[in-house]
Amino acid sequence: MTFRPQIGRLVVITDTHIQWRFSHEQLAELACSGGAQVIQLRDKRMPEAEFARVAERVLAICRAHETQLIINDRVHVAKAVGAHGVHVGRDDIRVQDARVVMGSYAVIGTSAANAIEAQQAHRAGADYVGVGHVFATTSKQKLGPPIGLETLADAARNTSRPVIAIGGINAENAADVMRAGAHGIAVIAAVCAARDPRAATAQLRAIVDANV
Repeated sequence: MTFRPQIGRLVVITDTHIQWRFSHEQLAELACSGGAQVIQLRDKRMPEAEFARVAERVLAICRAHETQLIINDRVHVAKAVGAHGVHVGRDDIRVQDARVVMGSYAVIGTSAANAIEAQQAHRAGADYVGVGHVFATTSKQKLGPPIGLETLADAARNTSRPVIAIGGINAENAADVMRAGAHGIAVIAAVCAARDPRAATAQLRAIVDANV
């Protein structure tokens, strides 16, 4: 039987550009305390040496809470610090190449916007597929129109890999996303920009758990 690494259902992506109150480390601590099962560390602007130092500190926080750490894009940093896995976008390093670097026990995810791309991610060897953006979002720039719940459901039906929905997801629509067939959700603003990131995470975790 082939071993397949698993991804948690509630992914919190730390961000220090849509908000400036909390560092990546502080957000990781708050989200982990609130019940996040995965922290994704993402910062496209930070120099790599500084990013690696932050990644080491965030990993220590995740380990203390038995939470997975997924590094966005920077595969060699993920390998060097011992992160649980990486997420590579469609314009980043290929899934197959990330697997060579990270090894068979790492969690490797990639992005898709529809069922065809989700199937391609499956064939490439991704352990999960981040599908979106489901709803309108201001957390990422240069995005097309939202794909909506119907396209999300179609993607979830047409791949055996866990689908992590992303894009504009919050406490008001998370249950609908889960009912559409998503394995889990990834959020940025819903936690990072919340007045109380820990409480926001706990609320989302309760919604996810209630709709598994």
